[in-house]
Amino acid sequence: MVRPLTIRAATPADAAVIAAIYNQGIADRSATFETRPRSPEDVIGWFDGRHPSVVVERERDVLAFASTSTYRPRACYDGVAEFSVYVARAARGQGAGRAAMLALIEVAAAAGMWKLVSRVFLENTPSRALLRAVGFREVGVYARHAQLDGVWRDVVIVERLIDG
Repeated sequence: MVRPLTIRAATPADAAVIAAIYNQGIADRSATFETRPRSPEDVIGWFDGRHPSVVVERERDVLAFASTSTYRPRACYDGVAEFSVYVARAARGQGAGRAAMLALIEVAAAAGMWKLVSRVFLENTPSRALLRAVGFREVGVYARHAQLDGVWRDVVIVERLIDG
């Protein structure tokens, strides 16, 4: 029997497992332009008191996380947040990413945010499908957005308005 997923707010105590999951994403080269692995100390810096994050667990094992961060520093954008969602390799395709995103949308609304935005590698079809399934729309493509390992990569811009 598969145990149910539980979702909760992420805390600095989750920094090591969040870093481990994020570092899998960095190593896979399919979800971020980052190339330097992150330490738990790096992740602790993400907890700024303004931008919520969630983790998804099964039997107290963290399988996924989703987080928000500053979109732009101007006050007019205070209700817009960048978001990220990462799922541990062994847990992909089991609903943890969807659970993380649905919870993140809810906590972002509670924090007063009205829009979530991000960019997704064009060829990352699992992430694109997940985001469409939870109400995000693709609004355009940034061509040659940045290089990863010396190769130019395009990204799809995604957004979701939150009904707050």
